[in-house]
Amino acid sequence: MKPFHRTLVAALIASAFVPFAFAQQDIAPKSATQATIRANQAVAKAMAMDDKTDTDEATRGLIAQFPDAVVKGANGNTVWDQTRFSTFMKGDAPATVNPNLWRHEKLENASGLFKVTDGIYQIRGLDLANMTLVEGKTGWIVIDPIFTAEMARATLAFTMKQLGSTKPVVAVIYTHSHADHFGGIRGVIDEADVKAGKVKIYAPEAFMDSAIAENVLAGNAMSRRATYQFGTGLEANDRQAVGGGLGKALTSGTPGLVPPTDYITKTGQEATIDGVRIVFQMAQNSEAPSEMMFYFPDKKALCAAEVITKTMHNIYTIRGAKVRDALSWSKYINSTLDLYPDAEVVFASHHWPTFGKDNIHKYLTNQRDTYRFLHDQALNLANKGYTMDEIGDAKFFPKGLAADSSTHGYYGSLSHNLRGVYNFYLGYYDANPATLNRLPPTDLSKRYIAAMGGEAKALEVARKAFDEGDYRWTVEVTNRIVFANPANTAAKLLEADAFEQLGYQAEAGTWRNAYLVGARELRQGVIKPPSSSQGPDVVRGMDNELLFDYIALRLDHEKTDGMKASIQMEFTDLKETWALELSNSVLNNTKGRVLKQPDVKLTLTRPAFLAMLLQGKKLPELVEAKMVSVEGDPKVLASVFSNVETFDPHFNIVTP
Repeated sequence: MKPFHRTLVAALIASAFVPFAFAQQDIAPKSATQATIRANQAVAKAMAMDDKTDTDEATRGLIAQFPDAVVKGANGNTVWDQTRFSTFMKGDAPATVNPNLWRHEKLENASGLFKVTDGIYQIRGLDLANMTLVEGKTGWIVIDPIFTAEMARATLAFTMKQLGSTKPVVAVIYTHSHADHFGGIRGVIDEADVKAGKVKIYAPEAFMDSAIAENVLAGNAMSRRATYQFGTGLEANDRQAVGGGLGKALTSGTPGLVPPTDYITKTGQEATIDGVRIVFQMAQNSEAPSEMMFYFPDKKALCAAEVITKTMHNIYTIRGAKVRDALSWSKYINSTLDLYPDAEVVFASHHWPTFGKDNIHKYLTNQRDTYRFLHDQALNLANKGYTMDEIGDAKFFPKGLAADSSTHGYYGSLSHNLRGVYNFYLGYYDANPATLNRLPPTDLSKRYIAAMGGEAKALEVARKAFDEGDYRWTVEVTNRIVFANPANTAAKLLEADAFEQLGYQAEAGTWRNAYLVGARELRQGVIKPPSSSQGPDVVRGMDNELLFDYIALRLDHEKTDGMKASIQMEFTDLKETWALELSNSVLNNTKGRVLKQPDVKLTLTRPAFLAMLLQGKKLPELVEAKMVSVEGDPKVLASVFSNVETFDPHFNIVTP
């Protein structure tokens, strides 16, 4: 049986693509049109942010820049290219980049080792996230060991050299359950030291469930969609990638996961880690299902995790995830204002710190008000009868927030966040029966184009809209043509051109990436990141129920219709009994259920089960090795598992 797990992280690595036979001039990125130039000039004219404060704080405390322009992995792959963005991001914004996004991404180019305050240091600009180090009595506490082991190892060694320290890492804190904050764990500690009690790993309650589950059940779809959000495969230049809004980019190494040893369960909980006092604040179901902030009272320093960053974050993330609770998010920040009024510096898992009590108070207030505004505005309009897309097209944003760079949508956006709040409360349906059972995209598009008089006339409408700078309408029409006839090259190329201009105008790095990846795939074919053999830590972290649930959803339900099977599984090491029962094309799993007459019974250990899943070990060889014993008909097992599908990680998005 093939390994079945594909995590989000596997799809965020450097990519290749399959080209179509378009002329080179058709597939090359285009320049900005006059409509885009005018739109970005208007943005530049309206900009009211204080560049000096952000520039000072983004560069404050720089100790040294990372010396290696390129970091290589063990197999010679490029893990990180330090020059990727810095070489071209200079001066004023080019016409092909929204000036607000350009300003933000130039600030994110500040990279290296920074001193935050006495005993606290950050490595910034060398991954999507920051890694923070706190000096204890005998060693170092690492907060969020970034995304990959290779880069975490390299940056930790660089830091220790710069600080002249030989102290070991004695503790790790995971602020929350997203992979860019725990994936590099094996680059900073040895799991054997964790098992021996030499290293502690702290995390918020439900961390493992959240870290594993979010990227498993819908993981293949999330992975594919993430190539759009993060701009996978785009080159770094002013017509393609300029950064992700939340950070520069993800490193391309090996992510892992070592389970926590200690959990934080309530606000106000305190711990002294290697002589360093820490007070915790829970922030569950804010930016992540499992998240916490914490305060260092002796240093008057607050770690805001990813709850408070230098951007309007995502209430709904366009890679796909459960919608977040904007109201709770705002109330966590509101509590932070009262819990830690003496804070003199706030640092986070992304971006740069904020210094000084007055600046911190304003920063936290505006961040709080941003998430509260998104919540209240969306529901205000919904209660007036506005639909989700009408709410998403609303333009009003309070003047005080618009003047604060930290509330701008470099990663989230006003549009998709307002729609996210609507969806959180009311779901996708707008209550109009006309949309209750809409035709699927391909069928609808064929009828749509026929009603317009055919592809040629529809293309004329789209070209006219493009010439007038009406790119949203251009995309609407050309998308219909492409879904009606994916062989229509002219429609593909025109849609790509319109996507490109929308990307050039986007303030959100995620929107820019999505538009430009869409343009590239229309011109060149689906971007295909290489298949990854990584992720065994995540599979090992899944409990049996989640493993069985994931196998069940991958069942080919049509092929198994009418089949019945009962499988008993006894895990001797876990002392767990599981019943797998196939009926009505679903494979139910029940812990503790003992079947009277199962078709087949397996007695095995959890490692033997993982050997089948991760290493492709066959049942007969495991039986021969006395790792598994079988009673009953083993063909029943084969009849079920032979119908477990392997999902295509490169399914189409901009074409049917």
